[in-house]
Formats: sequence, structure tokens, C-alpha cells
Amino acid sequence: MRSALTIAGSDSGGGAGIQADLKTFAAHGVFGTSAVTAVTAQNTLGVSRVEVLSPEMVAAQIDAVASDLRPDATKLGMLATADIVRTAADAIGRHRLSNIVLDTVMVAKGGSRLISDDAVAAMREHLLPLADLVTPNVPEAEALAGVVIRSVEDMRNAARQLADFGAKAVLVKGGHLDGAATDVLWHHGQMIELTEPRVDTRHTHGTGCTLSAAIAARLALGDSLEDAVRGAKHYVTLAIQQAPALGKGHGPLQHFPEGQ
Repeated sequence: MRSALTIAGSDSGGGAGIQADLKTFAAHGVFGTSAVTAVTAQNTLGVSRVEVLSPEMVAAQIDAVASDLRPDATKLGMLATADIVRTAADAIGRHRLSNIVLDTVMVAKGGSRLISDDAVAAMREHLLPLADLVTPNVPEAEALAGVVIRSVEDMRNAARQLADFGAKAVLVKGGHLDGAATDVLWHHGQMIELTEPRVDTRHTHGTGCTLSAAIAARLALGDSLEDAVRGAKHYVTLAIQQAPALGKGHGPLQHFPEGQ
């Protein structure tokens, strides 16, 4: 059985973060392991409190997993501080982890900021060069690349900029733009547009976490990067379409959708 590691924050509401990642790994038949970086008190309405774990504790979790349950892929989510970013980068190097999917989590669905400014800079310097794929949404790509994105062409330019920072592949997600749900994948010098129908719903909590975890799971199973991204995007569309309509705000997805 293949395994995957998520290095991310905990979501008490179960829709995003570690909880979403582990459900997504399980839905793909991949054994999930985790290193928790922060504990959040949140639900579908938003985040009410965050406590960040020490870099030493984050490192200890990664070391424990990598030394015994070596992951076939690793997904990184909420890293919160520059010290945790550097800790994760160091651990990836020390353990020579592969199939690294970096989900550049910066703001929760309800608007709460989940990362410090110096952590963004540290991510650009230390993690982008280690990433096999980085998956920013439009605001995250703007912050990382220092550009303004208003169109698919702007997304393409941002992807090239992030590739220049060292990422082996870049997926800029277009969910924040109007129109169809179009993402742009830069890989091996080629630009590929991926489109799925936009689902008219408020139940989209954890879509970014779920997408990156699905890509990591598919890489762990041996998919090529392009196939992993295409399959994961379709999986997330099904998960949104079949969302259980829980909560009063941005509800969670159905992580075990029919037809995946």
C-alpha cells in the first residue's frame, strides 16, 4: 500500500487542513500520515483561534513518519511561520522526500490570514525550489509572484514567474476569477489549461487542501504529474457537486464522492 504525508494545520471543522487531506488520501486508497503545524478552532463560518506548534515538534513528527512509514508523496499546507517553513524544507532535504506538492495556504475560506509575511518570503526562498508542484490560487500567486492577476493570460505569466523561482511545475488555480473553473499548469516548459464546469454553491471549504492532497495521492500511486492534476481536478469537482451541505457558512466537500 502506498502512503502519503501531509504537513499542515488541523481544522476542527473537518473540512480543510489535515482532516481533509487524510480523507482524500483514504478516498484514493493511500495510507495517510501527518505532521501537524498548527491547531485551529474553526467551522464553516470562519477561524476563531489559532495556536502554532513549535518548529521542534513539527520536525519530530516528520522525522517519526519518514524514518518508519516513509511517504511516497508529501503535501504541504498551512505552515504559519518562517521557522516552520524552514523546518519543513530542512526535513524534506534530510529525508530526501519526493513527490513534493506545495499548497501555498495563506488565507482561510472565511478570510482569516493563516501565514505571516516573513513566512511567505521564506516559502519563496526555501520551499519553491524543492516543490515538484506548487498549487497557488489567484491571491496566493499574486503574493508569491508579485503580480496582478485578472485573466487567464495573467495566470500564465504568474506560473512562469513562480517557475523562475525554482518550482519544477506550477498549477495556478483560477477559482477566484469569473467564468469556467480554469486552472493553468506549467510543466516541462509547456502551458496547459484545465477546465471543469463551475459549480454554483457555497459549499467549497477545503477545496485547495483537497486538490493538492488528491494530486499527492495520485503521485504516490504512480501517476504522471499531468495525469495526477487532471484526475485530482475532476475528483474535486465531484466532491463539490456532492457536498453534504453541512454548516451555516462555507460547508465541506464530500471526500468520498460517487463516480470518482
